[in-house]
Amino acid sequence: ADRGRVAALDLGEVRTGIAVSDAGGVIARPLDVIPSGDVSTYLRRLVDEKGVFEVVVGVPKTLGGEVGFQARKVLSRLDALKREFPGVRFVEWDERFTTRLAGSRGKRKGTARVDHLAAARMLQEYLGARESL
Repeated sequence: ADRGRVAALDLGEVRTGIAVSDAGGVIARPLDVIPSGDVSTYLRRLVDEKGVFEVVVGVPKTLGGEVGFQARKVLSRLDALKREFPGVRFVEWDERFTTRLAGSRGKRKGTARVDHLAAARMLQEYLGARESL
């Protein structure tokens, strides 16, 4: 069954990593790293051109599962996106274990941009979890 494309956002202060699934919503692939100020414009294009109907957003909770300063900032941006894209379903994903995996491998070069890889890993985790629901 073709469920449509799902996107994932790894919202950062400066940059945002974006991943998108295949049309069947099974396989995630890293798509792009963009300036965080361009998220709305980019997402609009994904919704219009790629038929994205669901967006997974990583929420960086603390190790204890608390919603700290970073998570609050992400959640307030998420609220703005929800208002701007009323037809899109937004899913909060606890990314405590996702970004760290991508970051530990990519930080050696110092400037390696791994945000879209983190987004893809997060999206793959979400798609896998959704299959087992």
